Amino acid sequence: MKVFIDADGCPVRKQAVKIALQHKIPVILVCDTSHIISEPDCKTITVDKQSDSADYAIINRLAENDVCITQDYGLASMVIAKKGFAVHQNGFLYTNDNIDRMLFERHISQKMRRAGKSGSKHKKRTSDDDMRFEIFFEKLINKILTTDAL
Repeated sequence: MKVFIDADGCPVRKQAVKIALQHKIPVILVCDTSHIISEPDCKTITVDKQSDSADYAIINRLAENDVCITQDYGLASMVIAKKGFAVHQNGFLYTNDNIDRMLFERHISQKMRRAGKSGSKHKKRTSDDDMRFEIFFEKLINKILTTDAL
């Protein structure tokens, strides 16, 4: 198992790296050339700034039971299709049961923005959000490591 982090703008990168490395799980950070991201004991893959370059770099390397942390619903759906674990930065798992709804909501939001209508504003991230992610991610890693999923 490996942990891939869609690292451009990921607010829980350090927490995820800490937990993964405590469990001796390799971490791969993927970012585009507009960011300089590195973490000790992690591999960093830098891709060009083309749309979805980081997504394709992750999905081309991802294997069954790998974990991917992303806020990108499109990437999450590809991770699910490859039988990986797609994790949102807010501490929940993307699944076959929720991804279609999320993709549809994203589509509607895009249509509204193109029509000049603004959507809801995102709340500022708090330390409680980070703590919820850490608790969720630790539980997920422990569950994966102690089940027959591998």
